[in-house]
Amino acid sequence: MSEETDIPTEAPKKDKFVTAPSIVLVNTGHGKGKSSAAFGVVLRALARDWPVAVVQFLKSGDWNTGEEKVCRQLGVDWFAAGDGFTWDSDDLDESRAMAVGAWQFAKELIASDKHRLVVMDEISYAMSWEWIDAADVAATVDTRPEKMNIVLTGRDMAQEVIDVAHTVTEMKVVKHAFDQGIVAKKGIDY
Repeated sequence: MSEETDIPTEAPKKDKFVTAPSIVLVNTGHGKGKSSAAFGVVLRALARDWPVAVVQFLKSGDWNTGEEKVCRQLGVDWFAAGDGFTWDSDDLDESRAMAVGAWQFAKELIASDKHRLVVMDEISYAMSWEWIDAADVAATVDTRPEKMNIVLTGRDMAQEVIDVAHTVTEMKVVKHAFDQGIVAKKGIDY
């Protein structure tokens, strides 16, 4: 680094790096872009001909999101296992049961070792609300098949999951359209 400008002037020493057979990524925080970043990783994995699966813990199959539409067309195994926002739920016990079912499905999907990338979108909420056990999620992710990469998204990610992740990114709100009374926009937010 140049002391005056903090501009890197030397390449990192490659002998200090290793190649991992797989990694775990966490996108958390209260800012926008957690799922969007995960779907960027999905596109990269597809470009490498990896089999990819996505399990959504809040969004239901009724949402008709743009990312689901295009990912299905590209061959992603897509499972929208939730029933939407909790404040829209008529039965929180049913919402909880759906989250528990989604986690059991995700565990089986991971154990099957059929995918190189599994995205568990918005899983943090089910852990925060104590619908699923964070320690179980962390243990499952930590003991995943050797070449399976995993991305977990959602606000307030459980510390147990953060502890087993290789990369954790916290999205921070600087300014958000919703705070200005603007609702989610098709093509931008879903």
